[in-house]
Amino acid sequence: MLSFVVRRIIASILTLVVASFIMYVLTANSGNPLQDLLASNAPNAQQLIGQRTERLSLDVPPPLRWFQWAAGAAGCLVPFASCDLGVNLNFTPVTALLPGAVASTVRLVAASTILAILLGVITGIVSALRQYSAFDLGMTFFSFFLYSLPSFLAAVLLKEFIAIDFNNWLSGADSSFGLVPTIVITLVVAFFLQAIVAGSMKNRLITFGVSAAATLGVLLYMDATNWFQSPGLGPVGLLILIAGVAFVAVVLVTGLGNRRALLAAGITGAIAYAAYFALQGLFDISTIWTIAILGLATAVVSFAVGWVLGGNDRSQVIRVAMITGIVSGLLVVADRYLQAWSTYIASPRINNRPIATVGEQTVGLTGDMWVMGLDTFTHFLLPTIALTLISFAGYTRYARAGLLEVLNQDYIRTARAKGLSERTVVMRHAFRNMLIPITTIVAADIGALLGGAIITERVFAISGMGSLFAVSLDRVDLNPIMGYFLVIAVTAILFNFIADLSYALLDPRVRVK
Repeated sequence: MLSFVVRRIIASILTLVVASFIMYVLTANSGNPLQDLLASNAPNAQQLIGQRTERLSLDVPPPLRWFQWAAGAAGCLVPFASCDLGVNLNFTPVTALLPGAVASTVRLVAASTILAILLGVITGIVSALRQYSAFDLGMTFFSFFLYSLPSFLAAVLLKEFIAIDFNNWLSGADSSFGLVPTIVITLVVAFFLQAIVAGSMKNRLITFGVSAAATLGVLLYMDATNWFQSPGLGPVGLLILIAGVAFVAVVLVTGLGNRRALLAAGITGAIAYAAYFALQGLFDISTIWTIAILGLATAVVSFAVGWVLGGNDRSQVIRVAMITGIVSGLLVVADRYLQAWSTYIASPRINNRPIATVGEQTVGLTGDMWVMGLDTFTHFLLPTIALTLISFAGYTRYARAGLLEVLNQDYIRTARAKGLSERTVVMRHAFRNMLIPITTIVAADIGALLGGAIITERVFAISGMGSLFAVSLDRVDLNPIMGYFLVIAVTAILFNFIADLSYALLDPRVRVK
């Protein structure tokens, strides 16, 4: 393994060096960085041309200039060394431009990537298990439709039907759902859930009726309490959700027959529910570091509960406890954000129109961590949905095809012949091997997404990596382009390396020699 790691590092360095040289020379010869000054009528134009030529070494041939850039860039990859990526055409250091652009892009693509993976894999698994059913055919059509949808069109539609219409509805005198939307939402949710359920028509009708009644009850409750103006989970809602999380975690990981897992999930959920009441005062004075420390404490406590109660199935019980604890903790934090919603939309800067269509934050808005967090959320909501819809299709199709292929393997038939339950066959035997092609896709997508969704960033006026690259390329601003390239190249190489190592963890048959 050590020799493999060393070989991959050496190969990655050589790849990075060669690719950066080619990128530098091609970009340097793609245009003239002095074009704006040559067309200028300013009396000091010649002085500015000489100054830019000297600061950017434009009188040096590009191949030789690359060595100067590489010497400074090498410091960015060596710990405790000086990092120098040069300056842009306005003499601003590239190292000052990149952090803000990277932060904006990470906020944008991280949430969309996680959502696309989770929703895509879950939908793909259900489609494979319900092959050729109405749900499978419907999701196949929907995923191909999203895959063919241009990103700029998705962004414009989201602006029109989510941002503008929702803001108009929320700021109107009557912000209730109304009879027709309530009926439509109820029927759509009920039909979707019954399509997932396997079994006889009777089971599906029961699922349809129960889900329709539950959805109708929730919508009526939200109307009666004016939920969208003053939202919140509340003690009762949080209790129901935490109980549901514990139940689902046990069902998926171990099954309801494992009493230790049930006990661990119950204890972890109870601790999270008690923390909801105990932490309200602390939340009022919290910072992001407070939430990070609480998240670490949640993981530690959940692991400890699973370890103590694990017994012979300790690894599975630990997974159940950690899933329950972490998701329940996120629900507690989400409830605190919802409590700040009424304060946020009442701000004069928001004026009951919270869903933003451009920018990364509301100019002039002030508030605590919760208010500013909501502001960031509302600004990144639409671009995140746009990217999620586009990426969702690929993960759905790969997950479905991968699981169908695995389910036809001999060891799956053997597991079923031994009398194992379908949950055990799918979750313990098939799911792990299905993740191998997904791992490859994720590694490739992360590098591409970190490069910035240029069209999405342009539509929503987000100053991310994509915008930095587009603007710099238009101006033939070489150093920011190379800084962009360095970030993307290192990220792509790193995540592909992680993907190679993940194969051995997911599939014991993989051995690196």
